[in-house]
Amino acid sequence: MLLIEDDPNDIELIQLALENYNFVHEIDIVEDGEQALEYLFGRGDDTPRRQLPRVILLDLKLPKINGIQVLEAIRRDPRTNQIVVVVMTSSAEDRDIEACYNLGVNSYIIKPFDFQQFTEIARQVGFYWMMLNQPPLK
Repeated sequence: MLLIEDDPNDIELIQLALENYNFVHEIDIVEDGEQALEYLFGRGDDTPRRQLPRVILLDLKLPKINGIQVLEAIRRDPRTNQIVVVVMTSSAEDRDIEACYNLGVNSYIIKPFDFQQFTEIARQVGFYWMMLNQPPLK
């Protein structure tokens, strides 16, 4: 799993929720859109630098390159366009929700402010996308 998130508190909560239930064995974390694109596509190479994640948790309000631009790049590239992308963001703006679904996001979740609700949502996301969902065969 790849977590693209710039808020250290949210990173900690998501890690805690996912690791406590053993849904994810490895969570890679990048803290801005530029790092996310480098992680996924390398430095201009024709092949990714590492094995691609099965699921990406993506915040929209990122430094350097925003989450919508990251999602556009993911969906545009044939190497990454089938990866499950779940947006977890504080933005409840209609234009952000519509833009993400138009770009093919798999799920859009507005982060709750309540600690218990936040960790429960992260747990449910991990359970569904890592345990129940069957990804496409490559």
